[in-house]
Amino acid sequence: MGSMATRNILVVEDDAAIRRGVADALRFAGYEPLEASTFQEAMRCAVRSPCDLMLLDLVLPGGDGLTVLAEARMARPTLPVIIVTSRGQEEERVAGLKFGADDYITKPFSVKEMLARVEAVLRRSAERPLQLDSVSFPGGRADFRRLELRFDDGQREELSERESELLRYLAQNPGRAISRDELLARVWRLPSNAARTRTIDMQVARLREKLRDSVEEPRVILTVRGKGYMLAAAAQ
Repeated sequence: MGSMATRNILVVEDDAAIRRGVADALRFAGYEPLEASTFQEAMRCAVRSPCDLMLLDLVLPGGDGLTVLAEARMARPTLPVIIVTSRGQEEERVAGLKFGADDYITKPFSVKEMLARVEAVLRRSAERPLQLDSVSFPGGRADFRRLELRFDDGQREELSERESELLRYLAQNPGRAISRDELLARVWRLPSNAARTRTIDMQVARLREKLRDSVEEPRVILTVRGKGYMLAAAAQ
C-alpha cells in the first residue's frame, strides 16, 4: 500500500446536504470520507476513528467544535485539522488556530478550494519527521508503531499516542536539548504558552515513570537546565 493508501478524512458537519456534498467530493478525489453530524459523534470519532485529517465545522448541535478540537489535539497530537467557519466568525477562526488547527476554510467554499487545502495540509503533515519506528533505551526498546515499551526482562508497558510522539521527537533530535516551547509547537502543535509548559513537565514525568527512569538521576530523558529536555546518548 505505502503512501498510496487511501486517506480517511473525518467530515464533522451538522448540515446533511453540505456534509454529503463534501463527502462525495472527497470520495471522487480518491479519499475515504467518515462522517459525524453531532458533538457526541465528533468527540468519539476525533479521538478513536482511524482518520488522517479532520474537517471540523465549529458550530455543532450538542456542544462546541473547539472542545472537539482540543480533545483531538490532546489525544492525537499529529492529526491534521482544518476548521470550517461561516463568514463573520473571526473570533472562532482565531480561537481555532490558537487551539492548534492547521488551517481554516470559510463557508461558502468551493469543492476546488476545499480539496486544495486538504491536499496542502496533508502534504505539510507528511513532511513532519515521523519516520522513526523504534528507539532503544537502557533496559529496553520503544516501539512507536505498537505504542509500547518492551523491557529486557520481558515486561511491556503501553504508551499513549502523546507519550509516543514526545519520545519519538526527542529520539529524532539526539544530543540536542529541546525547549518546552519547541515541544509544544512540534509535538502538540500549539503556540507557546507559559501555563502549558507545565503540561510538558507532567508528560515527561509520566514518560520517565513508564521508562523506569530515575526521578532524581534520570538516565534516559535528561533535563538540561534553562534549555529543556534531551534524550541521553545511550538511548539511541
